[in-house]
Amino acid sequence: MIELFRRLVRLPPGASSFADGVDRLHAALLASTLVVGLFLLVVTVRFVVRHRRKSDAPLTERVASSRRAEAALALFVTVAFVAFWIVGFAQYGAMTAPPADAETIYVEAKQWMWKFSYADGRSTNDVLTVPAGRPIKLVLTSRDVVHSFYVPAFRAKQDVLPGRFTVTWFNATTPGTYPIWCAEYCGVSHAAMFGSVVVVPTADYDTWRRSGPGEDAIARGREVATRRGCVACHSLDGGPAAGPTLRGLYGAARPLADGRIVVADDAYLARAIVEPNADVVAGFQPTMPTYHGILEPAEVGALVELMRGLR
Repeated sequence: MIELFRRLVRLPPGASSFADGVDRLHAALLASTLVVGLFLLVVTVRFVVRHRRKSDAPLTERVASSRRAEAALALFVTVAFVAFWIVGFAQYGAMTAPPADAETIYVEAKQWMWKFSYADGRSTNDVLTVPAGRPIKLVLTSRDVVHSFYVPAFRAKQDVLPGRFTVTWFNATTPGTYPIWCAEYCGVSHAAMFGSVVVVPTADYDTWRRSGPGEDAIARGREVATRRGCVACHSLDGGPAAGPTLRGLYGAARPLADGRIVVADDAYLARAIVEPNADVVAGFQPTMPTYHGILEPAEVGALVELMRGLR
């Protein structure tokens, strides 16, 4: 049935764990809108025919409404709205909460290309390779203007903002190649900003990963932390230093100088590395310089993977 609906409204194939649910909700909205629209058309035609002015002499009779009918209609609209909201919110919640075992890939958008960086140091431009049946979490940022990462076959779309890190995830279900579009006008060559997701069987993906640099994510993070001078101000063993220790930081609640408390997840840590003064931790001075435009996405990813490994 869902495939028939996709053909009727010319939707792209569903190739993620979200696609069927999103399309079923889409179909329910269209069907209910069609039924209500036909009902209103019939009622309108009946009203016009029945209560039309039949001669020039008498005016159209006064039509009294039924309070019971009005209450029933209001109740129906309210129940329908709440039902759609509950289903839609549940889907939104699932789409914004990556599983704990999701593999993290870092994405940098810039006019007019996508750059994907894996935890083992491999980077690709415009081609994202992922395994089928395994959750993938994307941590996205932009180097210049606002972009929007959109894979129609996955029913996945996430704005990509300069100076901020956003997170989305998906679980591709069907091997194949699917287009990536930028869904936000980002400049004169916006139409040329596209890429592709290559979904391969898990065994093929593992073989592909082994053919790459094959670096240990934590070891690579330590190398980046040393080479970029992070260890001069941040200890890796929980000891005191000028800045917060990196041990036990990932996933912890962090009180900020402005009174907010945030969870040190991938998006927060990536932003804290690149723009440290955006959210200063309580008890520390904003002395760390910005690394925006200095660190490559793969280096940011390596540092986050290091902190994940130091929990």
